[in-house]
Amino acid sequence: MKKFTIIALGLLTATALTVSAAEKKEKKPLTDDQKKVLKEITDKYDLNKDGKLDNDEKAKITDDDKKKLKEAGLPAGAPAKKKDK
Repeated sequence: MKKFTIIALGLLTATALTVSAAEKKEKKPLTDDQKKVLKEITDKYDLNKDGKLDNDEKAKITDDDKKKLKEAGLPAGAPAKKKDK
């Protein structure tokens, strides 16, 4: 009986963790205000005009613009993690 209880508890825990991880990955659509702020910041700092900010461009975002991003509920320009090669 103890083995069954432990196995059942383990399966329930694994299921709960899987569901929780899946919920965190779901991206909520951006509001019109968020899109406007994001476009403004991207246009201002996207030096190579590829439509996205790389780490060097993100590092140049001013504190005022980081505040705008935060107020809009967007990540404040933190550099992306480097991928291992």
